Amino acid sequence: MTEERARYEREVEVDEGYVGAIRCFESGATRDTDEGKLDFEGFLSPFALEAYAQYLHKHRRQRDGQLRASDNWQKGMPVDVCMKSLWRHFFAVWRGHRCGDVSVDDLCGVIFNAMALLHEMELEEKGLTRVPGDVVKYE
Repeated sequence: MTEERARYEREVEVDEGYVGAIRCFESGATRDTDEGKLDFEGFLSPFALEAYAQYLHKHRRQRDGQLRASDNWQKGMPVDVCMKSLWRHFFAVWRGHRCGDVSVDDLCGVIFNAMALLHEMELEEKGLTRVPGDVVKYE
């Protein structure tokens, strides 16, 4: 446990004899600990996420001039299409790395295709199917 966490965490007894750690802040507010919880703030980079969002926004304009919805990709794409695109972008990143010139767009293309693949895998693992015509609701 870090010194900072130790400063406001202590063992407490709560109802029915349960003993567990709780955070007590100077204001008097209390919360359970963050142990075992996902730390999105620590896992993700705001700089990388912003670059990725800028990439996605830049590529929302379709060849016919229409602007696609930001979550359009969640309607689903064939996994083999994502895999082929992932490999093209990865190869460009690899080549750029060897030449000393990695493209942010290609890195974002890798992230996009990996995200689309992971999204499809997670839907399948969770047994979810898309509601026809809806990109964010699942049954």
